[in-house]
Amino acid sequence: MRLIGLAGWSGAGKTTLLARLIPCLTARGLVVSTLKHAHHDFDLDQPGKDSHTHRQAGAHQVLISSARRWALMSELRGAPEPPLDVLLRRLDPVDLVLVEGFKRDPIPKLEIHRAANGKSWLHPGDPLIRAIASDVPPPVGWNGGHAALDDVEAVAALILRHAAEGLPWVR
Repeated sequence: MRLIGLAGWSGAGKTTLLARLIPCLTARGLVVSTLKHAHHDFDLDQPGKDSHTHRQAGAHQVLISSARRWALMSELRGAPEPPLDVLLRRLDPVDLVLVEGFKRDPIPKLEIHRAANGKSWLHPGDPLIRAIASDVPPPVGWNGGHAALDDVEAVAALILRHAAEGLPWVR
């Protein structure tokens, strides 16, 4: 699998861009998966559901399955959060994995930058940033790829160009 991270400060538009990139890339025949880092104590399960009851009773893992989808929930119960490489190995092999978050992990990245956030650029401190998608021109001296944040086709082309140039394989 090839992968690229979408890295940027909160509010830069990573999730919005991902939601637009996925259909653009799948329309080109790619099988795409995503891996999203959650910064908060998130929970997909709901009180009153059997799966929630199983987890609350102490089950280490709960696998829920239906005719439409399945999901595996694993409780860490004090264990450290698994690193990115361990999480990636849990995904089925696909053409491309888009990783949201994990901006400090050593993977190739596309920086997502929105000027209105007032945040600094990430690329000066991260040599693994291969391209930028932003709502302003890249800083003077930037010699990587650049696309307008709202030009999904151009962003997809950046990702595909870097995939063709040999983004790392996982597994």
